[in-house]
Amino acid sequence: MATKKVIAICQAGGQFVTNKDGLLVYTNGDAYAIDIDHETSLTDFRSELAENFGFSWETMTLKYFLPGNRKTLITISKDKDFKRMVSFSVDAPNVEVFVLPEESKAMIVSNMPASRSSRTTASEAVVPVVSAGDIVMGDDNDGDITTNDFQIDMGPVMPDITSPLPCDFLLTDDKQHIKPAQQWENTITGVDQRFSSFAEFRDALHKYSIAHGFTYKYKKNDSHRVSVKCKAQGCPWRIAASRLSTTQLICIKRMNPRHTCERAVVKAGYRAARGWVGSIIKEKLKASPDYKPKDIAEDIKREYGIQLNYSQAWRAKEIAREQLQGSYKEAYTQLPFLCEKIKETNPGSVATFVTKEDSSFHRLFISFYASISGFRQGSRPLLFLDSVVLNSKYQGVILVATAPDAEDGAFPVAFAVANTESEENWVWFLESLKSALADSRRITFVADFQNGLKNALPLVFGDEHHHHAYCLRRLAEKLNTDLKAQFSHEARRFLLNDFYAAAYATRPEGYYSSLENIKNISPDACAWVVESEPHRWANALFEGERYNHMNSTFGLDFYSWVTEAHELPITQMIDELRAKLMQTIYTRQVQSREWAGTVLTPSNEEKLRKEIELARSLQVSRPHDSLFEVHGESINVVDIDQCDCDCKVWRLTGLPCSHAVAVIECIEKSPYEYCSRYLTSESYRLMYAESINPVPNGMTMAEEQRIEGVVSVTPPPTRRTPGRPKSKQVEPVDMIKRQLQCSNCKGLGHNKKTCKAGSQVQTERQD
Repeated sequence: MATKKVIAICQAGGQFVTNKDGLLVYTNGDAYAIDIDHETSLTDFRSELAENFGFSWETMTLKYFLPGNRKTLITISKDKDFKRMVSFSVDAPNVEVFVLPEESKAMIVSNMPASRSSRTTASEAVVPVVSAGDIVMGDDNDGDITTNDFQIDMGPVMPDITSPLPCDFLLTDDKQHIKPAQQWENTITGVDQRFSSFAEFRDALHKYSIAHGFTYKYKKNDSHRVSVKCKAQGCPWRIAASRLSTTQLICIKRMNPRHTCERAVVKAGYRAARGWVGSIIKEKLKASPDYKPKDIAEDIKREYGIQLNYSQAWRAKEIAREQLQGSYKEAYTQLPFLCEKIKETNPGSVATFVTKEDSSFHRLFISFYASISGFRQGSRPLLFLDSVVLNSKYQGVILVATAPDAEDGAFPVAFAVANTESEENWVWFLESLKSALADSRRITFVADFQNGLKNALPLVFGDEHHHHAYCLRRLAEKLNTDLKAQFSHEARRFLLNDFYAAAYATRPEGYYSSLENIKNISPDACAWVVESEPHRWANALFEGERYNHMNSTFGLDFYSWVTEAHELPITQMIDELRAKLMQTIYTRQVQSREWAGTVLTPSNEEKLRKEIELARSLQVSRPHDSLFEVHGESINVVDIDQCDCDCKVWRLTGLPCSHAVAVIECIEKSPYEYCSRYLTSESYRLMYAESINPVPNGMTMAEEQRIEGVVSVTPPPTRRTPGRPKSKQVEPVDMIKRQLQCSNCKGLGHNKKTCKAGSQVQTERQD
């Protein structure tokens, strides 16, 4: 059945005029009629328009009115917008499409309040417009009207951020040769030069001023004429342009090209600079995603002679990134579709999100079926919980649960996006994780003890169904911070070394020996260690099994993935993480096929081989039931039935220690029979047996309407401010910074010169 045709009346070369009712009327120009339907592509439509009107199809802008609404123009920027226009107009006799060259976008001015308009991006579909008659001209008491004097009845004018508009410049005394800008020296040639629109003239004027290194201000700027003068006091440079009679062309009527001012590098005004610079740096940012604002400012100054501050360069980068990657705001509206598609393309996966009462984004949880199945089938009951700070436009954190595979590679099981790391968010994440895994095993969690995790874990899993092992690195950081003001560099180094020795000791006597060493240095430090619940971090006292993994910062691979993707819009970031995980699973599937003939994975085969070598020098005594004495440098008792040894290495690692291997060979059995099944090649392959399927990143119109009819998601209220985000780095034990120590009073944190005690002694001596 043929689809219904829609007649598109395409117009160009005219102008919009606002009538008394506030409706926009397009006057003059040429018009062509083109029939379109749902099968017509935007590319084909643009090509036909370019042929008819003589525009470059790559630079034209298309706009139309919704039926019954002639106050708001809708922008067509992608195929999805074009399909919507056809659907909206299918019951109307025709639809008017207005074809504007790229330069004409500058004529469209938002009439929203500044607080809202400043957040409007070029990718938003609806662009409210006003005609020149709605602009109110003000005066800054200097007798001249400048671009800063423009305002609209509903708020200050906010230029289209993608348009290279002229701005109010300030001079600096830095004179540089400007190579890229030299091509703009002749954009203004003099009287009788013609332009297709005022926007084209303003753009040419803007580039001309950059190339010649001067600043200007508007005396007149409306839909009929533009009059400009050099901003320098007493400089005679002037230019005036107006519409050529009986045509739509703009013509320069008067120009005084002489300057008496000292021209120099210009400093860009805030609003116009960011959009213009964004369009300039877009290609560089595409090639170098880590293009820094400092480098942007230096390049723009060197190449175009415009001085930007850090904030301007940072916001220009944000605009350029959004032009390349898509709208951050629009990404949140696509979350319902993304979750639906993840569950549809990867059956058994969990993808869910929560919004606040005002429909703003709150939290998102995702766990792919391949991860859920891999954890159940092949992973040790061991999970590492950690968070990664996001540096995206709307900030937030990623909460992640990672499991180790048999080769101790990171295997992300689930992750969530939330506004902050808090007890409330951890409880929600753990409840979602528990529901997704549905695992009856008693799981050991290696996690921080702060930010709500200490309370969240027992609240969700119960004390009888989980073990919580404190992250040793975070504990060491806290110990170092708490003791920093009390002890010298050398004393803290000894304390932390003894603390680590206490944690890694496999037997209680080793733990208590290290604790005694700490007490000899400082009883207060010893009390700190005792009060830190050592049964949750010391190997000798911990009741669960964590296979000698001491830190929650285990999944460094996953964290590097987040670092690469954390500045992307949320849907793109999630898809980037999915793609990384998909590739990792496939790579490890292929890798494990090469382990033919080995029971254990390669690294575990090597570890067992070393224990077998050590066992050859050991002697085994006659057994007492299942207990064996093994003689070497020391005497160790091995319980072969309980898979335990006095050295505790077997219980900690899941591989028989040398003492156990000696006993196993004595009873003429294979050491492989006594290895943890989670360290075998078979378990590794089971962990990576399921694959992650691609998720489509586009929606049909029917899918859009179905999803949008269910829920609407808006961005969270928090937004990132300019500048590098502050993050506290963990200070490794071997990198403790040496503190100042006074040679006079032996105190910490100052030297002899600033010692108050020394100053007091000196004063007493003078008296």
